[in-house]
Amino acid sequence: MAATAYSALIQAARFHINAARGSGATYKTDKFWSDDELLNIALRGTTDLWAALIDLNEEHYLTIDATNVSIAADATSLTGVPADTFRIYLIEPRDISDTGSTRDVRFVPKDYNDQYFIDSRAWGSTDPTSPAIIFYALTGQGAPNAAPTVLVAPTLSSAMNLRFVYIPTLGVHNYTLTSPNPIPGESDHALIAWTVAYARGKEREDKLPDAGWLAVYQTEKQSLLTRMQPRQVQEPEYVDGMFRY
Repeated sequence: MAATAYSALIQAARFHINAARGSGATYKTDKFWSDDELLNIALRGTTDLWAALIDLNEEHYLTIDATNVSIAADATSLTGVPADTFRIYLIEPRDISDTGSTRDVRFVPKDYNDQYFIDSRAWGSTDPTSPAIIFYALTGQGAPNAAPTVLVAPTLSSAMNLRFVYIPTLGVHNYTLTSPNPIPGESDHALIAWTVAYARGKEREDKLPDAGWLAVYQTEKQSLLTRMQPRQVQEPEYVDGMFRY
């Protein structure tokens, strides 16, 4: 089943704003709110829901790049980091099979000013065919402005291809009326409520969003977040040990 297009969400929102009615009509295209204006409002609501969903840490937007990211010999940062990277979930050698020559290299997140990171920057290059720990730090503005910079230490004596697992931004600036709603969990009602709330602000003297429809949005948003976790409910037969690494 395909997700609802923004054009349909906007039409649904028009049933709840005054200018969508006239002469007893249940719906008509009007000049008070253009489709582009309502789409812009709906996309801001989309971003708000995305930000809440990723904080559930249920990996709804988990993306695996096993093609583009690598680390060059003696490099202090990764190359090929996707431009839409928002959060790093995992970095590991691309080949972790029994025959992979770099399978024993581990990438561990650390603050750039952490003492381990400071010390490792002073080391010589590490042989990636031997067991090693590489610290990394995500820096820079990142998406949607530009690809972030992933700093690493110590450096490696030879290049290595990587598997880069991350949470991307949505890139809503590329969305159009025909784009599908990217928020999972039956979120249409929440986006409709957001759109109506902010569109009705145009009818108000103070230009503030409608408080009643904002309350509807908040209720729908909370219901969405509640039903989106946990994603897996099968109970494991065994649990991880307390001191397992």
